This record gives sequence, C-alpha cells and structure tokens, in this order.
Amino acid sequence: MKILFASAEVKPFSKVGGLADVVGSLPKYIEKEAEIAIFTPLYGCIDKEKYKVKLVENSRLQINFGWNQSIFHLYMATLPGTKINVFFIDNPKYFGCFDTVYPFNIDERYNHERFIAFSRAILEYTQLLNFKPDIIHANDWHTGMLPVYLKTTYRDNEFFKDTKTVFSIHNLAHQGMFYDEVLDFAQIPRNEVMYSWGLDLFGHVNWMRGAINFSDKVITVSPTYAKEIQTVAGGEHIDCTLRDNSYKLLGILNGIDTKEFNPKTDKCIAKNFDKKDLSGKIDCKKDLYKKFGLKYKKNRPLIGMVSRLSAQKGFELFWGLDEELKALNADFLILGTGDMWLESHFNHLSNTTENIRAYTKFSHELANQIYAGSDMFLMPSKFEPCGLSQMIAMRYGTLPIVRVTGGLEDSVIGYPLKKANGFKFWDYDASNMMNGIKYALGVYKDKAEWEKLVNSTMSVDNSWKTSAKHYMDVYNGLTLS
Repeated sequence: MKILFASAEVKPFSKVGGLADVVGSLPKYIEKEAEIAIFTPLYGCIDKEKYKVKLVENSRLQINFGWNQSIFHLYMATLPGTKINVFFIDNPKYFGCFDTVYPFNIDERYNHERFIAFSRAILEYTQLLNFKPDIIHANDWHTGMLPVYLKTTYRDNEFFKDTKTVFSIHNLAHQGMFYDEVLDFAQIPRNEVMYSWGLDLFGHVNWMRGAINFSDKVITVSPTYAKEIQTVAGGEHIDCTLRDNSYKLLGILNGIDTKEFNPKTDKCIAKNFDKKDLSGKIDCKKDLYKKFGLKYKKNRPLIGMVSRLSAQKGFELFWGLDEELKALNADFLILGTGDMWLESHFNHLSNTTENIRAYTKFSHELANQIYAGSDMFLMPSKFEPCGLSQMIAMRYGTLPIVRVTGGLEDSVIGYPLKKANGFKFWDYDASNMMNGIKYALGVYKDKAEWEKLVNSTMSVDNSWKTSAKHYMDVYNGLTLS
C-alpha cells in the first residue's frame, strides 16, 4: 500500500501546533505496513543544512493557475529515525519568502493561492515521481483542495483512478473561506463545486466543507470531538455538513511520541526519573523554582501550563481572578505565546506576585522541564480537538486538571473514579475552574493517595501504537472497498 500525507507543517521541520506532531509521528508507526511519502512546503524557516534537505534533480515544474504561471522545484529529506521520504515543494513567491509557516497580516487571497498552489503541485509531482498513492491523507483546510481536485479537475486522470482520500480535521475553527473567484485561479469549475454538497457556504468557497463532502473518509483527532462538531454549539456553522457525512466520520485519539517524551531519558530536564523512582521529579521541581525565582517549599504544589495564550485555551477565565490566584496555597508556572492582552496580563502577574511566573516566549526545553517538574498541569480549554499536553504531562507523572471537552474527555479519567489519572471540571466558567483546582489541591495533601495517582498516570499508554492501528484499519478498509 502507498500512502501520501499532505500537510502545511511537519515536525521537526516546521511546527506551529499539533498538526505537525501528528504528521511527524503517525507515519513512523505505520512505516512497516506501507510505503509512505510526506509532502509539505519548503518554508524559509526550514533548516535545510540541519535536516539534509537536498534538491531533487530535474524537478523544475511549471503549472498554470488562471492566467498566471508558477515555477516549482522539489527538495527531499528523510523523516528523522525512519526511511520515510519527506518532499518539500519549493516556490519562493509562496513559501520560501517567509521565515514562518503562517505569516501574519498577509492578503487572504494570496494565502489561499499559497495552499492551492501547494496542493496542485503535490498532484503533479506525485505523477512525475511515479508514486501512485492508494491513499492521499490530507490535513486541515490547507490541503482540503486535494479531495476536491480528485473529484473534479483530476477526475479523468488515469493515474489517480484507484486513489482514495482521507481528510483529517485537526481544528474545525479554521476552515479556509474565500470568495468564489479564487476557483478561477485553482482551475476548478464553479458549476462542479458551488452547491450545497460541494464547497459553497453562504456564497463563499469553504475548503474544509469541500474536503468533508468530497473525501472518502473524514477523521477527527478524538472521538468526543467527532461528536461535538456535529452539534450547533461545536459545529462552527458546518454542523449540518458533518451530520450529513456522519457515515464516514470517525474520531481517533492522537498519541504522543513516547521516545521523545520520556522522563527516564529526557536530556532537557534536571534529573531523569521513572515511576519506580520519583526522586528525580523532586529535583526537576526544585530546578524550576530556581529558574523562575520562586521560593521552594517542600509540601507546596506547583501547577504548570504550557499553551498558546488564547481564549480557546481557556485563558480568558483567569480575568478577574488575580487575588484568588494569589491567595491559593500553590505556585503557577505559565509558558506560551499568543494574544498580546493575555501576554501582558500574565507578565504583569509574574512581576507583581510571589506565586505566579510567566514566560511569554516558547522554549521546547523549558516546556519539558515544566512537564517534568510540576505536580499538576492545568488545561481549562473552551474546546480542544485532542490536546497533547495533557498526555505529555501524564508521561512525566504530572496530573492534569482539565475541562471536559474533546480529547481531554477521552484521555483523562477523573478522580475519584477507578484508574483515575487526573482531575476534571465540566462547565466553562471561572468558578468551576477554581473548584477543579482546589479539589486537586485537597487531594495533594494526602501523600499516599497522590503517589497512587502519579503511578496510575505514568502507567497510561498514550503512544501512537493503538491509534496507528486504527488508522491502518481505515486505510485498509478504503483500499478493499
């Protein structure tokens, strides 16, 4: 079986969110069962020397878009730790001119052109390489054009006649909407897509809606999120489309790379540990206190957060809680970047309180240190398609405190249930969040009970092993149909 993954970001080459983690990890776990190729843009931020990204000879390609022509070149590297080929599509006009994956304040029409060009180039290069995919696995709206192309412009192309498409929704909030005149650039006939079962939404092109309608299978990154997005509250205006396609909609919980996130071997943390010997976790906690200028007290709990600072992640709930947070018998460490008003607020708290510290830049090393050294990990998300941070925290024996939504519901068993590995609260409001935190702080006082919970949370298998099997079942089912 040949599987082609298409993604706007792929870890470790380019990463903004969980999409990069999925496309950079899942192929590793199915490498023995399929021949895999990964396609992604060659952004200016990708370190070609570090990852040994080389130009593919004779790869110059010219494609017409509307009245314009674009020139592409193809580069190649291998996914670290595997023999999987990663192909980078190079175009200075659309990708190479940026040192980031998603540039701020760019023209929206131009942004759509970027990913239309990327998707079209994938289909052309696939033919030049003679990589005839049984499955094309597209991810989020940036590659949502692929299922649409295969059912329209490339419908009569013999090369793709047996190709099936899988489309993954990592975050329904970002759908890729624009005026229908962009279809002229894409060279997709309006009359074939601008209707209720196609791309049309309120008279605009919606690439995610089109991908849902035209793909053979739709996957979300957790079972609960698959249910939530079919409701008016969680459907982001396309819940009807998702309900109409529910027969091909499936939720598969993401996994994490357990080799990368391993407290026993992690070189980023102060001292390694495992569930048999947790003494190293105490050293990791002390190291954090020293780094952030907090006063260490033996029985005082530390609550960590590693997140994008945004309303989606629940940070708006902290507004007005300054005094209550200061009064808690606990310390807080917050790592992340995001909305300026939230960065400003937490930097202010960091400078004016004794128990709250924030670092509003991102650091992979510091993130791992917070996962390892904290006692609890707070995720009060408004919505969370899957979430990886709670799984990583659990791997390091740090108990998650989560709001019940999406993948947080699927991955955390709330105390005091049997096999509990964390704490949950339900309603999305500040008082419920604070009640959840205080409940966890109360349990923390019982050291024997807390040790049992830490052991339980470190025993959970959040690897890609189980998830990868579900994906292979999907791929096999499509090729046999």
